[in-house]
Amino acid sequence: MNQLCGEWHSKFFSLGRVVPVVRGEGVYQKSMDFILEKLNAGSWVHMFPEGRVNATHEFIRLKWGVGRLIADCKVTPIVLPLWHMGMDDVLPNKSPYIPLVGKKVTLVIGRQLEFSETLSKLRQTKTPMEIRKEVTDQIQEEFRKLKEQTESLHLLTTAV
Repeated sequence: MNQLCGEWHSKFFSLGRVVPVVRGEGVYQKSMDFILEKLNAGSWVHMFPEGRVNATHEFIRLKWGVGRLIADCKVTPIVLPLWHMGMDDVLPNKSPYIPLVGKKVTLVIGRQLEFSETLSKLRQTKTPMEIRKEVTDQIQEEFRKLKEQTESLHLLTTAV
């Protein structure tokens, strides 16, 4: 991780159990295998399936690695999607990177997603790539709903 973000940031992120995923190395890279091992051992993981910081607030297509982890896990994990708004007011995405206090953050936690039945059906007729895409698409749709809810709540409570 030192090559990605320097020694201080590397130490900071490792304390939060962050695993660096290298863009362009695909869904079968070593870090994804490591995350899958953690899931198979019953550990939880916190993912950012967009694959980058979303400084523009656009709706970004999720990376298929999230679908691979769910599809390849020995025991299908439960997915608890969440969407937040306002974190870039707390820690702006530009220098100087100094946290600010008194800023509003809205967090909406979605319904838990369980993929056991879906995977059972998909495995009968679909390729691994098609399965990854379908699982990722279902999470993407849930994110779309959460984004809309979060924006509405954030704006509503800001106006009050």
